[in-house]
Amino acid sequence: MHQTSRFLKITLPALAFVYLLFSCSKEVNYNTPVSSDKTKPDVVSNVKVTNFNGGAFITYQLPKTGNVLYVKASYIINDETGKSRETKSSYYSDTITVDGFARKKEYEVKLTAVSRADVSSDVVTVKVNPDTPIYQLVAKTIKMQADFGGVNVQTANPYKKPVGAILLYKAAGDPKYGIFQQNFSDFSLINFSARGFDTLPKAFATYVTDQWGNNSDTVYQTIRPLFETQLDKSKFFENRLPSDTKIGFGWSLSNLWNGNNGGTGWHTVQENVPLPITATFGLGVSAKLSRFILYGRSGYEYGHGNPKVFSIWGSDNPAPADVVLPVFAEVGTVLGDWVNMGNYAWPGPPSGAPPTAATAADKAFFNKGTEFNFPFTAPRARFLRLAVSESWSGATFAHAMEITVFGNTK
Repeated sequence: MHQTSRFLKITLPALAFVYLLFSCSKEVNYNTPVSSDKTKPDVVSNVKVTNFNGGAFITYQLPKTGNVLYVKASYIINDETGKSRETKSSYYSDTITVDGFARKKEYEVKLTAVSRADVSSDVVTVKVNPDTPIYQLVAKTIKMQADFGGVNVQTANPYKKPVGAILLYKAAGDPKYGIFQQNFSDFSLINFSARGFDTLPKAFATYVTDQWGNNSDTVYQTIRPLFETQLDKSKFFENRLPSDTKIGFGWSLSNLWNGNNGGTGWHTVQENVPLPITATFGLGVSAKLSRFILYGRSGYEYGHGNPKVFSIWGSDNPAPADVVLPVFAEVGTVLGDWVNMGNYAWPGPPSGAPPTAATAADKAFFNKGTEFNFPFTAPRARFLRLAVSESWSGATFAHAMEITVFGNTK
């Protein structure tokens, strides 16, 4: 499949997130009444440098000149591109932070004191030696591996600084790589998958960037995506366990896989029952699962008993024993024969409207079903438990209309 049309695919909300995430370099405006004192400020003195990853703290003694408004630092952050930065610190502080440096090396920073009349002092040149920038440290952890219908990308960011992992793809016959998917985060782990590929070998590459536009070396890898198929719903079966929540209104758990998103589905009793609201069913086959689509109840979009926060637990045991599931557990938690396969939150209305005031477009989006991914590390399973810890209304009952599961049964 030719994927060129998906290059540079990034939504407006994602762009807004990137802007917010990477806006910390915005400079402060020092707008004060113009002073008539045109005296040239003295220079800062007693300068000291404390280096850190990708930057440095510079402390100094302010000049005794009384009309100093701020201290300005001007510096080149990337010798290859010539990109520069300018940061300011008010006269209330004796420290200025310089960051965004592309490499671990010596850089020159020019410090000037600026008066309220916008008169600059002579320049004091300071040398800083920032340690290895965070984006380069994160890039050393890049891991690409085959995933269902595509590739999985992971990077470790224990520093929790904003970085982006950029996935590139070069289709057969294309002269060069293009951006296929981007993921920006300050989380300790970036973990995402790109899908939609057949199982033939594919040329992928990944690099890490930061908010100042510094890019790491690119890691190239040829990957053969894993086979993925929709699991056969005719093999699914109810497997009620003692701790499962009672079903009400004459509905049935088997309605979750009858291929009909309307009509009746799975609906528990509207009683004060303990959370999570739980249902257990068998897949009829052992499979390495990749993703699933869950359909909520139409007419009650973002409300009533539709799941808002839920987990999927799985077991590959041919006859898994019952266990009372917790309201929350970390992914990978093992309880008896069951393992937490994933924790999920149903996204709110795409328009940004409150759930109680969802637009017609929001409701149409909801009724298309929502796709969720299983972590790539999730084990094989032949039984699943849907455990709803919060419904959109906050009530102690839940309902859903259909579930479609994908994975590799081989």
